[in-house]
Amino acid sequence: MTQFSITHRRVLSDRNGPIIASECEGLGSEKALIAVAIALGARAVAGWSSAEEKLASQAEQVSQAVVAEVRNRIEAGEDPLGEAFCKMRLPAERRSNGATFTPRTIVNAMVEWAAGTAAPKRIVDPGTGSGRYLTAGGRRIPQAALVGIEIDPMPAILARANLAASGMAERSEVILDDYRAISLPPVAGPTLFIGNPPYVRHHQLDSRWKTWLSDEATKRGHSASQLAGLHVYFFLATVRKATKGDFGAFITAAEWLDVNYGSLVRELFLGELGGKRIVVIEPTAVPFPDAASTAAITYFQIGAKPKRIKLKRVERLNELKEPNGNREVRRERLEAEKRWSHLTRTGKDGPEGYIELGELCRVHRGQVTGLNKVWIAGAHSQELPESVLFPTVTRARELFQAGNAIENASILRKVIDLPVELDVLDAADRKKIDRFLVTARSLGANTGYVATNRKAWWSVRLRAPAPILTTYMARRPPAFVHNWALARHLNIAHGIYPREAFAKPILDNLVIYLRKTVQVTQGRTYAGGLTKFEPREVERILVPGPELLARGV
Repeated sequence: MTQFSITHRRVLSDRNGPIIASECEGLGSEKALIAVAIALGARAVAGWSSAEEKLASQAEQVSQAVVAEVRNRIEAGEDPLGEAFCKMRLPAERRSNGATFTPRTIVNAMVEWAAGTAAPKRIVDPGTGSGRYLTAGGRRIPQAALVGIEIDPMPAILARANLAASGMAERSEVILDDYRAISLPPVAGPTLFIGNPPYVRHHQLDSRWKTWLSDEATKRGHSASQLAGLHVYFFLATVRKATKGDFGAFITAAEWLDVNYGSLVRELFLGELGGKRIVVIEPTAVPFPDAASTAAITYFQIGAKPKRIKLKRVERLNELKEPNGNREVRRERLEAEKRWSHLTRTGKDGPEGYIELGELCRVHRGQVTGLNKVWIAGAHSQELPESVLFPTVTRARELFQAGNAIENASILRKVIDLPVELDVLDAADRKKIDRFLVTARSLGANTGYVATNRKAWWSVRLRAPAPILTTYMARRPPAFVHNWALARHLNIAHGIYPREAFAKPILDNLVIYLRKTVQVTQGRTYAGGLTKFEPREVERILVPGPELLARGV
Protein backbone atom coordinates (compact mmCIF):
# COMPACT_ATOMS: atom_id res chain seq x y z
CA MET A 1 0.00 0.00 0.00
CA THR A 2 1.16 3.50 -0.77
CA GLN A 3 2.28 5.33 2.33
CA PHE A 4 -0.33 8.06 2.72
CA SER A 5 0.84 11.15 4.57
CA ILE A 6 -1.11 14.31 5.29
CA THR A 7 1.59 16.91 5.14
CA HIS A 8 0.95 20.36 3.74
CA ARG A 9 2.37 21.02 0.24
CA ARG A 10 4.11 17.66 0.04
CA VAL A 11 3.99 15.59 -3.15
CA LEU A 12 3.50 11.82 -2.75
CA SER A 13 3.40 9.41 -5.68
CA ASP A 14 2.73 5.80 -6.52
CA ARG A 15 2.88 3.89 -9.81
CA ASN A 16 -0.22 5.71 -11.04
CA GLY A 17 1.24 9.19 -10.53
CA PRO A 18 0.72 11.94 -7.91
CA ILE A 19 -1.79 11.34 -5.12
CA ILE A 20 -1.37 14.72 -3.45
CA ALA A 21 0.03 17.50 -5.59
CA SER A 22 -0.75 20.41 -3.27
CA GLU A 23 -2.84 21.20 -0.24
CA CYS A 24 -5.69 22.20 -2.59
CA GLU A 25 -5.65 18.92 -4.53
CA GLY A 26 -5.02 16.71 -1.48
CA LEU A 27 -6.05 17.12 2.15
CA GLY A 28 -4.42 20.42 2.88
CA SER A 29 -7.62 22.08 4.11
CA GLU A 30 -10.65 21.21 6.19
CA LYS A 31 -12.86 21.80 3.15
CA ALA A 32 -10.95 19.12 1.24
CA LEU A 33 -11.16 16.85 4.25
CA ILE A 34 -14.94 17.27 4.35
CA ALA A 35 -15.14 16.40 0.65
CA VAL A 36 -13.29 13.14 1.25
CA ALA A 37 -15.54 12.34 4.22
CA ILE A 38 -18.68 12.88 2.16
CA ALA A 39 -17.27 10.77 -0.66
CA LEU A 40 -16.69 7.99 1.85
CA GLY A 41 -20.38 8.01 2.79
CA ALA A 42 -20.57 10.26 5.85
CA ARG A 43 -24.18 11.16 5.08
CA ALA A 44 -25.20 7.50 5.36
CA VAL A 45 -24.74 7.52 9.15
CA ALA A 46 -27.85 8.53 11.10
CA GLY A 47 -28.02 11.87 12.89
CA TRP A 48 -26.70 14.17 10.16
CA SER A 49 -27.31 17.72 11.38
CA SER A 50 -27.84 21.17 9.90
CA ALA A 51 -24.48 22.30 11.29
CA GLU A 52 -22.76 19.49 9.43
CA GLU A 53 -24.72 20.30 6.29
CA LYS A 54 -23.47 23.88 6.49
CA LEU A 55 -19.88 22.61 6.58
CA ALA A 56 -20.59 20.15 3.78
CA SER A 57 -21.75 22.98 1.54
CA GLN A 58 -18.21 24.38 1.65
CA ALA A 59 -16.51 21.15 0.58
CA GLU A 60 -13.81 21.30 -2.10
CA GLN A 61 -13.29 18.85 -4.90
CA VAL A 62 -10.70 16.11 -4.36
CA SER A 63 -9.43 13.37 -6.62
CA GLN A 64 -10.85 9.86 -6.50
CA ALA A 65 -7.31 8.60 -5.97
CA VAL A 66 -7.15 10.43 -2.63
CA VAL A 67 -10.56 9.06 -1.63
CA ALA A 68 -9.53 5.54 -2.55
CA GLU A 69 -6.28 5.78 -0.60
CA VAL A 70 -8.06 7.09 2.48
CA ARG A 71 -10.64 4.30 2.23
CA ASN A 72 -7.90 1.70 2.03
CA ARG A 73 -6.23 3.02 5.16
CA ILE A 74 -9.51 3.14 7.08
CA GLU A 75 -10.26 -0.46 6.09
CA ALA A 76 -6.79 -1.35 7.42
CA GLY A 77 -7.78 0.06 10.83
CA GLU A 78 -6.08 3.45 10.55
CA ASP A 79 -7.51 6.94 11.01
CA PRO A 80 -6.05 9.17 8.28
CA LEU A 81 -8.97 11.59 8.59
CA GLY A 82 -8.38 12.13 12.30
CA GLU A 83 -4.64 12.50 11.74
CA ALA A 84 -5.24 15.12 9.08
CA PHE A 85 -7.67 17.00 11.30
CA CYS A 86 -5.14 17.13 14.15
CA LYS A 87 -2.49 18.53 11.82
CA MET A 88 -4.81 21.16 10.37
CA ARG A 89 -6.38 22.24 13.63
CA LEU A 90 -3.53 22.64 16.09
CA PRO A 91 -3.79 21.70 19.79
CA ALA A 92 -4.30 25.30 20.87
CA GLU A 93 -7.34 25.53 18.58
CA ARG A 94 -8.80 22.23 19.80
CA ARG A 95 -8.21 22.99 23.45
CA SER A 96 -11.51 24.82 23.97
CA ASN A 97 -13.37 21.57 23.26
CA GLY A 98 -10.78 19.39 24.99
CA ALA A 99 -10.19 17.45 21.77
CA THR A 100 -7.17 15.19 22.21
CA PHE A 101 -7.24 12.06 20.04
CA THR A 102 -6.22 8.72 21.54
CA PRO A 103 -3.42 6.54 20.10
CA ARG A 104 -4.65 3.33 18.49
CA THR A 105 -2.69 1.11 20.92
CA ILE A 106 -4.69 2.51 23.84
CA VAL A 107 -7.99 2.31 21.95
CA ASN A 108 -7.41 -1.34 21.08
CA ALA A 109 -6.39 -2.28 24.63
CA MET A 110 -9.55 -0.70 26.06
CA VAL A 111 -11.75 -2.36 23.44
CA GLU A 112 -10.16 -5.75 24.10
CA TRP A 113 -10.94 -5.41 27.80
CA ALA A 114 -14.54 -4.56 26.96
CA ALA A 115 -14.92 -7.48 24.56
CA GLY A 116 -13.70 -9.85 27.24
CA THR A 117 -16.04 -8.44 29.89
CA ALA A 118 -19.51 -8.69 28.34
CA ALA A 119 -21.36 -8.65 25.02
CA PRO A 120 -22.77 -5.11 24.72
CA LYS A 121 -25.92 -4.39 22.78
CA ARG A 122 -24.74 -0.83 22.24
CA ILE A 123 -21.42 1.05 22.32
CA VAL A 124 -21.50 4.73 23.30
CA ASP A 125 -18.53 7.08 22.89
CA PRO A 126 -19.31 10.30 24.83
CA GLY A 127 -16.74 12.46 22.97
CA THR A 128 -16.33 10.57 19.76
CA GLY A 129 -13.88 12.77 17.85
CA SER A 130 -13.11 11.02 14.56
CA GLY A 131 -14.70 7.79 15.78
CA ARG A 132 -11.63 5.76 16.75
CA TYR A 133 -13.36 3.94 19.62
CA LEU A 134 -16.53 3.29 17.64
CA THR A 135 -14.77 1.84 14.62
CA ALA A 136 -12.45 -0.31 16.76
CA GLY A 137 -15.37 -1.43 18.92
CA GLY A 138 -17.55 -2.09 15.90
CA ARG A 139 -14.92 -4.36 14.35
CA ARG A 140 -14.31 -6.26 17.57
CA ILE A 141 -17.99 -6.48 18.61
CA PRO A 142 -19.95 -6.80 15.35
CA GLN A 143 -23.37 -7.22 16.97
CA ALA A 144 -23.36 -3.88 18.80
CA ALA A 145 -25.11 -0.68 17.73
CA LEU A 146 -22.71 2.28 17.66
CA VAL A 147 -23.54 5.71 19.08
CA GLY A 148 -21.15 8.65 19.07
CA ILE A 149 -21.75 12.01 20.72
CA GLU A 150 -19.67 14.93 19.51
CA ILE A 151 -20.07 18.67 20.06
CA ASP A 152 -17.91 19.81 17.12
CA PRO A 153 -19.47 19.28 13.63
CA MET A 154 -16.12 18.85 11.88
CA PRO A 155 -14.90 15.73 13.72
CA ALA A 156 -18.51 14.47 13.76
CA ILE A 157 -18.41 14.35 9.93
CA LEU A 158 -15.07 12.53 10.07
CA ALA A 159 -16.48 9.98 12.51
CA ARG A 160 -19.37 9.33 10.14
CA ALA A 161 -16.95 8.83 7.26
CA ASN A 162 -14.83 6.38 9.25
CA LEU A 163 -17.91 4.38 10.24
CA ALA A 164 -19.29 4.34 6.70
CA ALA A 165 -15.95 3.37 5.14
CA SER A 166 -15.68 0.56 7.70
CA GLY A 167 -19.06 -0.85 6.62
CA MET A 168 -20.84 0.13 9.85
CA ALA A 169 -23.17 2.90 8.65
CA GLU A 170 -26.37 0.90 9.10
CA ARG A 171 -25.78 0.27 12.80
CA SER A 172 -24.26 3.67 13.60
CA GLU A 173 -25.49 7.05 14.77
CA VAL A 174 -23.52 10.21 15.49
CA ILE A 175 -25.28 12.84 17.60
CA LEU A 176 -24.07 16.43 17.40
CA ASP A 177 -24.72 17.57 20.97
CA ASP A 178 -23.32 17.92 24.48
CA TYR A 179 -23.04 14.52 26.18
CA ARG A 180 -24.21 16.01 29.46
CA ALA A 181 -27.47 17.18 27.88
CA ILE A 182 -28.60 14.17 25.86
CA SER A 183 -30.78 11.22 26.85
CA LEU A 184 -30.14 7.71 25.61
CA PRO A 185 -33.09 5.42 24.81
CA PRO A 186 -33.17 2.09 26.68
CA VAL A 187 -31.85 -1.03 24.94
CA ALA A 188 -32.40 -4.70 25.64
CA GLY A 189 -28.91 -5.46 26.88
CA PRO A 190 -25.83 -3.83 28.35
CA THR A 191 -24.32 -0.62 27.02
CA LEU A 192 -20.58 -0.14 26.76
CA PHE A 193 -19.46 3.43 27.51
CA ILE A 194 -15.97 3.88 26.16
CA GLY A 195 -13.78 6.75 25.09
CA ASN A 196 -11.62 9.73 25.96
CA PRO A 197 -13.80 12.37 27.68
CA PRO A 198 -12.70 15.89 26.73
CA TYR A 199 -10.25 17.62 29.04
CA VAL A 200 -11.21 21.26 29.61
CA ARG A 201 -10.11 23.16 32.70
CA HIS A 202 -12.69 24.61 35.05
CA HIS A 203 -12.11 28.27 34.17
CA GLN A 204 -13.27 27.57 30.60
CA LEU A 205 -16.56 26.00 31.70
CA ASP A 206 -19.86 27.83 31.71
CA SER A 207 -21.35 28.71 35.11
CA ARG A 208 -24.63 26.95 34.32
CA TRP A 209 -22.79 23.68 33.87
CA LYS A 210 -20.95 24.21 37.13
CA THR A 211 -24.35 24.56 38.77
CA TRP A 212 -25.44 21.38 37.00
CA LEU A 213 -22.45 19.50 38.41
CA SER A 214 -23.14 20.64 41.96
CA ASP A 215 -26.86 19.91 41.74
CA GLU A 216 -26.49 16.45 40.19
CA ALA A 217 -23.76 15.45 42.62
CA THR A 218 -25.86 16.61 45.59
CA LYS A 219 -28.83 14.54 44.37
CA ARG A 220 -26.61 11.47 44.64
CA GLY A 221 -25.22 12.32 48.05
CA HIS A 222 -21.88 13.67 46.83
CA SER A 223 -20.24 17.07 46.75
CA ALA A 224 -18.57 18.56 43.71
CA SER A 225 -15.84 21.16 43.43
CA GLN A 226 -16.20 24.08 41.06
CA LEU A 227 -12.53 23.50 40.17
CA ALA A 228 -13.32 20.18 38.46
CA GLY A 229 -12.40 19.77 34.80
CA LEU A 230 -14.85 18.65 32.11
CA HIS A 231 -13.85 14.97 32.34
CA VAL A 232 -15.31 14.89 35.87
CA TYR A 233 -18.66 15.99 34.42
CA PHE A 234 -18.58 13.10 31.95
CA PHE A 235 -18.16 10.53 34.72
CA LEU A 236 -21.20 11.95 36.49
CA ALA A 237 -23.20 12.15 33.25
CA THR A 238 -22.42 8.48 32.59
CA VAL A 239 -23.71 7.45 36.00
CA ARG A 240 -26.92 9.36 35.23
CA LYS A 241 -27.41 7.59 31.87
CA ALA A 242 -26.24 4.08 32.74
CA THR A 243 -28.23 1.23 34.24
CA LYS A 244 -27.14 -1.83 36.20
CA GLY A 245 -25.09 -4.15 34.04
CA ASP A 246 -23.72 -1.41 31.78
CA PHE A 247 -19.95 -1.16 31.79
CA GLY A 248 -17.18 0.96 30.40
CA ALA A 249 -13.66 2.29 30.14
CA PHE A 250 -12.59 5.94 30.04
CA ILE A 251 -9.11 7.34 29.60
CA THR A 252 -8.55 10.74 31.21
CA ALA A 253 -5.81 12.79 32.78
CA ALA A 254 -4.77 11.01 35.97
CA GLU A 255 -5.06 14.06 38.23
CA TRP A 256 -8.44 12.96 39.65
CA LEU A 257 -6.63 10.21 41.56
CA ASP A 258 -5.07 12.74 43.93
CA VAL A 259 -6.49 16.25 43.73
CA ASN A 260 -9.32 17.52 45.91
CA TYR A 261 -11.54 18.32 42.94
CA GLY A 262 -11.20 14.70 41.79
CA SER A 263 -12.93 13.45 44.94
CA LEU A 264 -16.25 13.17 43.07
CA VAL A 265 -14.75 10.70 40.59
CA ARG A 266 -13.19 8.70 43.41
CA GLU A 267 -16.54 8.54 45.20
CA LEU A 268 -18.36 7.54 42.01
CA PHE A 269 -15.69 4.92 41.27
CA LEU A 270 -16.26 3.26 44.64
CA GLY A 271 -20.02 3.79 44.45
CA GLU A 272 -22.49 3.98 41.58
CA LEU A 273 -19.92 3.69 38.79
CA GLY A 274 -18.80 0.27 40.03
CA GLY A 275 -15.05 0.78 39.52
CA LYS A 276 -13.08 -2.40 38.97
CA ARG A 277 -9.64 -1.41 37.69
CA ILE A 278 -7.36 1.60 37.13
CA VAL A 279 -4.33 1.61 34.84
CA VAL A 280 -2.02 4.61 35.08
CA ILE A 281 0.09 5.42 32.00
CA GLU A 282 3.29 7.36 32.61
CA PRO A 283 3.97 10.51 30.52
CA THR A 284 6.98 8.74 28.97
CA ALA A 285 4.53 6.54 27.05
CA VAL A 286 2.91 9.67 25.54
CA PRO A 287 -0.71 8.63 26.17
CA PHE A 288 -1.92 11.98 24.85
CA PRO A 289 0.05 13.10 21.77
CA ASP A 290 -0.78 16.75 22.38
CA ALA A 291 0.22 16.89 26.05
CA ALA A 292 2.96 15.53 28.31
CA SER A 293 0.54 14.20 30.88
CA THR A 294 -0.03 11.12 32.99
CA ALA A 295 -3.18 9.26 31.97
CA ALA A 296 -5.50 6.92 33.82
CA ILE A 297 -7.75 4.31 32.24
CA THR A 298 -10.74 3.70 34.48
CA TYR A 299 -12.62 0.42 34.04
CA PHE A 300 -16.08 0.09 35.58
CA GLN A 301 -19.27 -1.97 35.64
CA ILE A 302 -22.43 -0.38 36.98
CA GLY A 303 -23.63 -2.16 40.12
CA ALA A 304 -20.31 -3.90 40.77
CA LYS A 305 -18.69 -3.69 44.18
CA PRO A 306 -15.56 -5.82 44.08
CA LYS A 307 -13.79 -6.45 47.36
CA ARG A 308 -10.47 -5.77 45.69
CA ILE A 309 -9.61 -3.21 43.02
CA LYS A 310 -6.96 -3.92 40.40
CA LEU A 311 -4.32 -1.22 39.95
CA LYS A 312 -1.52 -1.06 37.42
CA ARG A 313 1.10 1.43 36.21
CA VAL A 314 2.80 1.18 32.80
CA GLU A 315 5.72 3.03 31.24
CA ARG A 316 5.15 1.82 27.65
CA LEU A 317 1.91 1.48 25.72
CA ASN A 318 2.63 -2.11 24.71
CA GLU A 319 2.47 -3.03 28.40
CA LEU A 320 -1.29 -2.37 28.32
CA LYS A 321 -1.78 -5.77 26.69
CA GLU A 322 0.27 -7.62 29.30
CA PRO A 323 -1.96 -9.46 31.80
CA ASN A 324 0.61 -9.26 34.61
CA GLY A 325 1.58 -6.33 36.79
CA ASN A 326 -1.74 -5.75 38.50
CA ARG A 327 -1.89 -4.97 42.19
CA GLU A 328 -5.05 -5.91 44.04
CA VAL A 329 -5.98 -3.42 46.74
CA ARG A 330 -8.84 -3.81 49.18
CA ARG A 331 -11.63 -1.34 48.49
CA GLU A 332 -11.57 -0.35 52.19
CA ARG A 333 -8.06 0.93 51.62
CA LEU A 334 -9.21 3.13 48.74
CA GLU A 335 -12.15 4.33 50.81
CA ALA A 336 -9.77 5.46 53.56
CA GLU A 337 -7.31 7.20 51.22
CA LYS A 338 -7.63 10.71 49.80
CA ARG A 339 -4.89 10.13 47.21
CA TRP A 340 -4.63 7.01 45.11
CA SER A 341 -1.76 7.32 42.65
CA HIS A 342 0.85 6.00 45.10
CA LEU A 343 -1.19 2.80 45.38
CA THR A 344 -0.62 2.07 41.70
CA ARG A 345 3.10 1.65 42.26
CA THR A 346 4.14 -1.95 42.61
CA GLY A 347 5.97 -2.86 45.81
CA LYS A 348 8.59 -5.51 46.28
CA ASP A 349 7.64 -9.10 45.55
CA GLY A 350 7.41 -11.28 48.63
CA PRO A 351 6.87 -14.93 49.44
CA GLU A 352 3.53 -16.49 48.62
CA GLY A 353 0.86 -15.39 51.09
CA TYR A 354 2.61 -12.09 51.92
CA ILE A 355 0.83 -8.79 51.37
CA GLU A 356 1.43 -5.13 52.10
CA LEU A 357 0.66 -3.99 55.64
CA GLY A 358 -1.72 -1.43 54.15
CA GLU A 359 -4.00 -4.27 53.05
CA LEU A 360 -4.48 -5.18 56.70
CA CYS A 361 -4.20 -1.81 58.42
CA ARG A 362 -4.43 1.93 57.95
CA VAL A 363 -1.46 3.95 59.19
CA HIS A 364 -2.00 7.49 60.47
CA ARG A 365 0.49 9.98 61.82
CA GLY A 366 -0.32 11.30 65.30
CA GLN A 367 -1.93 14.65 65.91
CA VAL A 368 -0.05 17.94 65.90
CA THR A 369 -0.89 20.09 68.92
CA GLY A 370 0.45 23.32 67.48
CA LEU A 371 2.10 24.30 70.78
CA ASN A 372 3.16 21.47 73.08
CA LYS A 373 3.99 23.75 76.02
CA VAL A 374 0.30 24.65 76.20
CA TRP A 375 -1.46 21.44 75.18
CA ILE A 376 0.66 18.98 77.13
CA ALA A 377 -0.69 19.20 80.66
CA GLY A 378 1.49 20.76 83.34
CA ALA A 379 1.46 23.33 86.12
CA HIS A 380 -0.47 25.76 83.92
CA SER A 381 -3.41 23.34 83.61
CA GLN A 382 -3.71 21.82 87.08
CA GLU A 383 -7.34 22.78 87.64
CA LEU A 384 -8.64 21.26 84.40
CA PRO A 385 -11.13 18.36 84.79
CA GLU A 386 -9.90 14.83 84.06
CA SER A 387 -12.47 14.51 81.26
CA VAL A 388 -10.31 16.67 78.97
CA LEU A 389 -6.94 15.10 79.86
CA PHE A 390 -5.82 12.09 77.80
CA PRO A 391 -2.78 9.85 78.44
CA THR A 392 -0.71 10.26 75.28
CA VAL A 393 2.55 9.07 73.77
CA THR A 394 4.42 12.35 73.35
CA ARG A 395 8.04 11.14 72.99
CA ALA A 396 9.49 8.44 70.73
CA ARG A 397 11.54 7.05 73.60
CA GLU A 398 8.33 6.09 75.39
CA LEU A 399 7.74 3.54 72.66
CA PHE A 400 11.36 2.36 72.50
CA GLN A 401 11.30 1.80 76.27
CA ALA A 402 7.90 0.09 76.30
CA GLY A 403 9.12 -3.21 74.90
CA ASN A 404 6.30 -5.28 73.46
CA ALA A 405 3.40 -3.18 74.82
CA ILE A 406 2.29 -0.07 76.68
CA GLU A 407 0.36 -1.59 79.56
CA ASN A 408 0.12 1.28 82.04
CA ALA A 409 -1.06 4.71 80.88
CA SER A 410 -0.04 6.34 84.16
CA ILE A 411 3.58 6.57 82.98
CA LEU A 412 2.56 8.87 80.12
CA ARG A 413 2.01 12.60 80.06
CA LYS A 414 -1.46 13.89 79.33
CA VAL A 415 -2.63 16.05 76.46
CA ILE A 416 -5.42 18.58 76.83
CA ASP A 417 -8.12 17.93 74.25
CA LEU A 418 -11.10 20.24 74.59
CA PRO A 419 -14.34 19.70 72.65
CA VAL A 420 -15.03 21.94 69.68
CA GLU A 421 -18.39 22.89 71.21
CA LEU A 422 -17.60 24.11 74.72
CA ASP A 423 -21.29 24.43 75.55
CA VAL A 424 -21.49 20.67 76.09
CA LEU A 425 -19.51 21.09 79.34
CA ASP A 426 -21.25 21.59 82.66
CA ALA A 427 -21.07 25.04 84.27
CA ALA A 428 -18.31 24.19 86.77
CA ASP A 429 -16.03 22.62 84.18
CA ARG A 430 -16.71 25.43 81.73
CA LYS A 431 -15.46 28.03 84.23
CA LYS A 432 -12.23 26.10 84.75
CA ILE A 433 -11.69 25.77 81.03
CA ASP A 434 -12.43 29.44 80.37
CA ARG A 435 -9.73 30.38 82.90
CA PHE A 436 -7.32 27.96 81.21
CA LEU A 437 -8.07 29.47 77.78
CA VAL A 438 -7.08 32.91 79.06
CA THR A 439 -3.69 31.43 79.96
CA ALA A 440 -3.50 29.60 76.61
CA ARG A 441 -4.10 32.84 74.72
CA SER A 442 -1.43 34.65 76.74
CA LEU A 443 1.02 31.93 75.62
CA GLY A 444 0.05 32.36 71.96
CA ALA A 445 -1.88 29.11 71.55
CA ASN A 446 -4.51 30.79 69.38
CA THR A 447 -2.21 32.50 66.86
CA GLY A 448 -0.03 29.76 65.40
CA TYR A 449 -0.51 28.21 61.95
CA VAL A 450 -2.00 24.97 63.27
CA ALA A 451 -4.42 26.72 65.62
CA THR A 452 -5.67 29.16 63.00
CA ASN A 453 -6.34 26.31 60.58
CA ARG A 454 -8.29 24.18 63.05
CA LYS A 455 -12.06 24.14 63.27
CA ALA A 456 -11.66 25.54 66.78
CA TRP A 457 -8.23 26.76 67.88
CA TRP A 458 -8.66 25.27 71.36
CA SER A 459 -9.49 21.73 70.19
CA VAL A 460 -6.49 19.50 69.39
CA ARG A 461 -8.82 16.65 68.33
CA LEU A 462 -6.61 13.68 69.15
CA ARG A 463 -7.05 10.53 67.08
CA ALA A 464 -8.74 7.52 68.60
CA PRO A 465 -6.35 5.08 70.33
CA ALA A 466 -4.53 2.89 67.84
CA PRO A 467 -4.15 -0.82 68.71
CA ILE A 468 -0.53 -0.69 67.53
CA LEU A 469 1.88 2.26 67.71
CA THR A 470 5.16 2.76 65.91
CA THR A 471 7.91 5.34 65.94
CA TYR A 472 8.64 6.92 62.57
CA MET A 473 11.97 8.76 62.84
CA ALA A 474 15.18 7.60 64.49
CA ARG A 475 18.65 6.23 63.81
CA ARG A 476 17.41 2.74 64.47
CA PRO A 477 14.58 0.50 63.21
CA PRO A 478 11.12 1.65 64.28
CA ALA A 479 9.55 0.27 67.44
CA PHE A 480 6.23 -1.57 67.03
CA VAL A 481 4.26 -1.65 70.27
CA HIS A 482 0.88 -2.98 71.39
CA ASN A 483 -1.21 -0.15 72.83
CA TRP A 484 -3.02 -2.08 75.54
CA ALA A 485 -3.29 1.10 77.64
CA LEU A 486 -5.36 2.75 74.85
CA ALA A 487 -3.10 5.79 74.84
CA ARG A 488 -3.42 8.55 72.26
CA HIS A 489 -0.39 9.61 70.22
CA LEU A 490 1.12 12.84 68.92
CA ASN A 491 2.94 13.25 65.63
CA ILE A 492 6.13 11.66 66.94
CA ALA A 493 4.46 8.30 66.26
CA HIS A 494 2.12 6.58 63.83
CA GLY A 495 -1.01 4.68 64.78
CA ILE A 496 -1.66 1.35 63.06
CA TYR A 497 -5.41 0.68 62.78
CA PRO A 498 -6.59 -2.76 61.56
CA ARG A 499 -9.13 -2.55 58.75
CA GLU A 500 -11.20 -5.31 60.34
CA ALA A 501 -11.54 -6.97 63.72
CA PHE A 502 -8.68 -9.48 63.62
CA ALA A 503 -8.32 -12.08 66.36
CA LYS A 504 -5.77 -11.24 69.06
CA PRO A 505 -3.24 -13.92 67.97
CA ILE A 506 -3.11 -12.38 64.49
CA LEU A 507 -2.30 -8.93 65.86
CA ASP A 508 0.19 -10.39 68.35
CA ASN A 509 2.03 -12.22 65.58
CA LEU A 510 1.89 -9.15 63.34
CA VAL A 511 3.69 -7.06 65.97
CA ILE A 512 6.25 -9.82 66.54
CA TYR A 513 6.92 -10.04 62.80
CA LEU A 514 7.30 -6.27 62.41
CA ARG A 515 9.64 -6.00 65.40
CA LYS A 516 11.87 -8.78 64.07
CA THR A 517 12.01 -7.96 60.38
CA VAL A 518 11.66 -4.23 59.67
CA GLN A 519 15.08 -2.72 59.04
CA VAL A 520 16.25 0.88 59.10
CA THR A 521 17.19 0.54 55.41
CA GLN A 522 13.50 0.26 54.51
CA GLY A 523 12.90 3.89 55.47
CA ARG A 524 14.04 7.18 54.01
CA THR A 525 17.45 8.30 55.35
CA TYR A 526 18.28 11.99 55.72
CA ALA A 527 21.49 13.89 56.42
CA GLY A 528 22.83 13.04 59.85
CA GLY A 529 21.64 9.42 59.66
CA LEU A 530 18.01 9.99 60.66
CA THR A 531 15.65 7.54 58.99
CA LYS A 532 12.00 8.41 58.51
CA PHE A 533 9.07 6.08 57.82
CA GLU A 534 6.11 8.01 56.42
CA PRO A 535 2.65 6.45 56.82
CA ARG A 536 2.52 5.31 53.19
CA GLU A 537 5.96 3.73 53.49
CA VAL A 538 4.83 1.79 56.55
CA GLU A 539 1.79 0.59 54.62
CA ARG A 540 4.07 -0.74 51.85
CA ILE A 541 5.94 -3.07 54.24
CA LEU A 542 5.39 -6.70 53.26
CA VAL A 543 3.91 -8.86 56.00
CA PRO A 544 2.39 -12.34 56.20
CA GLY A 545 -1.30 -12.42 55.30
CA PRO A 546 -3.95 -13.20 57.95
CA GLU A 547 -3.83 -16.95 57.25
CA LEU A 548 -0.08 -17.10 57.84
CA LEU A 549 -0.26 -14.83 60.90
CA ALA A 550 -2.93 -17.07 62.41
CA ARG A 551 -0.45 -19.96 62.14
CA GLY A 552 2.29 -17.94 63.79
CA VAL A 553 4.47 -17.42 60.71
